[in-house]
Amino acid sequence: MNMDMENRAQQTVLSVDDDGELRELLHELICQMGHDSVTAADGVDALEKMEENQFDIVITDINMPRLNGVGLIKRIASDFTDTDVIAITGFQTEYNYTDIIALGASDFISKPINIDEFEAKIKRVVRERNMRFELRRLSTCDALTGLYNRRHLDENLPNEAIRASRQRYDLYLLLIDIDNFKVYNDKYGHQQGDRLLQELAQIITRSIRENVDSGYRYGGDEFAATILHANPQQALMVAERLRAEYNAKNLVPTSLSIGIAKLKNSHRTLEEDLDGLIREADQALYLAKNNGGDQNVMLELGSS
Repeated sequence: MNMDMENRAQQTVLSVDDDGELRELLHELICQMGHDSVTAADGVDALEKMEENQFDIVITDINMPRLNGVGLIKRIASDFTDTDVIAITGFQTEYNYTDIIALGASDFISKPINIDEFEAKIKRVVRERNMRFELRRLSTCDALTGLYNRRHLDENLPNEAIRASRQRYDLYLLLIDIDNFKVYNDKYGHQQGDRLLQELAQIITRSIRENVDSGYRYGGDEFAATILHANPQQALMVAERLRAEYNAKNLVPTSLSIGIAKLKNSHRTLEEDLDGLIREADQALYLAKNNGGDQNVMLELGSS
């Protein structure tokens, strides 16, 4: 999860315009600025790409066939709230700067495009995104381990569940508890105990996929991870990898107990489905610890 400001300087940008020559110009300018560039021919094409990939910035023309820029901006403001939009319009348009910003865009560029102005506005949007990112990091991160905190899990899990349901992939929750952590703390002291928590956080980060899965400090000596686009065997493999690397550190007498649960779409409310997910993962974790610890439990597949 740890990502410094320098790494956030490179953005993924989607340019949307039905004019092929302008799309190519935008693509070249964005690449020259050091960003990743993808293009789309209209709003429908753009939304299809956004469902498959995450974009930091969308640059869109207003007048386009099928779905115009106004419709696209509204959809992005509703469904892709972390994405910034820069609108491009010709001089002859019914929309002015205030209208475009009110729709949800971050900025506005007129045609024909002035390259210096374009680069300056891209840099401003990137700078503001990085400021927001840092503020969010400070409010959603655990200060000791650098992982996301419990608050962020509570806020993020519903969004992940909605996305998993919409795109029809499975979501797994791992609850991770350190066996005998109090014994370790009492023997070696709290400072060494903190180092152990930091070590586990690093192991979790290495064991999950960057920009796909997420690791969290759940509280005290409990941690969590969300595993996306996976089957039961793959979720178990993540847990096995976690325990194997942790045990290799020889942090005796501690070990890891891990409970694993899959989000089930019960056709009830989202809140009920999430409550069921957490309850099942917690039950699996209880069984892992009650059976002696140092094991993974997924209720449907037993323990390992």
